[in-house]
Amino acid sequence: MSYLQLPVIDLSAADRGPQSRALLHAQLHSAAHDVGFFQLIGHGVSEAETTALTGAMRAFFALPEADRLAVSNLNSPHFRGYTRTGDERTGGSRDWRDQLDIGAERPAHIPAPGEPGYWWLEGPNQWPAALPALRTAALGWIDRLSGVAHKLLHELLAAIGAPPDFYDEIFADRPHLHLKLVRYPGSAGDGSDQGVGAHKDYGFLTLLHQDEIGGLQVQRGDGLFHEVPPIPGAFVVNLGELLEVATNGYLLATNHRVVSPAGATERYSVPFFYNPRLDARIAPVPFPHAADAPGVTADPANPLFAEYGRNELKGWLRAHPQVAGRHHQDLLVPA
Repeated sequence: MSYLQLPVIDLSAADRGPQSRALLHAQLHSAAHDVGFFQLIGHGVSEAETTALTGAMRAFFALPEADRLAVSNLNSPHFRGYTRTGDERTGGSRDWRDQLDIGAERPAHIPAPGEPGYWWLEGPNQWPAALPALRTAALGWIDRLSGVAHKLLHELLAAIGAPPDFYDEIFADRPHLHLKLVRYPGSAGDGSDQGVGAHKDYGFLTLLHQDEIGGLQVQRGDGLFHEVPPIPGAFVVNLGELLEVATNGYLLATNHRVVSPAGATERYSVPFFYNPRLDARIAPVPFPHAADAPGVTADPANPLFAEYGRNELKGWLRAHPQVAGRHHQDLLVPA
């Protein structure tokens, strides 16, 4: 088997008649079941839309550090805002990147007595005063990619013989949408090449725009991590842990990582995470291949929860210990 390239899926085939759609479903089924990753073209997002976002992102990282730190995520109990290089952790080790975390713009939901702690993840964003265009570009991107992900999820479920609209209800009201603007500033200088450590995403679908530098690696069937060469205009799509839970392991959530670019070379990427309401419980999806499902991956260090918000909060508390320590000491106490 060749691991030189991920499957390339053309989403526009869904609109070109029954034969094209059947071929799309066969390709999606194989990619999601065998790999858990693919490159998505034919999604309808224009080069102009992408340029507007990436231009605003580069302008943000070009701001003086004081302006970026003014929107530090240390200010936010909702984990929104800027994370300095080295302050995020994956697998317990430092990630050599800085980033801005943005979600759907909503009022703070401070958990009432008896409400789950994951409601802290819903709240307002922080925006740099010096760059008003960033808010427009980022929130527009969240809306645009939500539409792409909604269509893709329907086609993916149809591809495995499941009802396409099975999860519409848990996405219909207050879905938990999340965008990261990420800069990898080059190598850390201490011999570590961990841009971001090996991990799986905790939700449903991730759509990643990456620049031409490369560095994303996906663990394939041989157990090794393989490079994902950038394709201009394509999104790299991966399935999150909840789709693995939903299909009892028939669809794969796959380990992936980013190796820092060499020297002082910068790399930029924009992952978008498409996820349901925080209080959504992920019911098993009915589909004809359920008898072939191997079960969910067992990892004692990473328990999977059917209630989405518990999965998400687990990840944030682990990845951002400074924010957790400042705002959520009560959530860090072992249950």
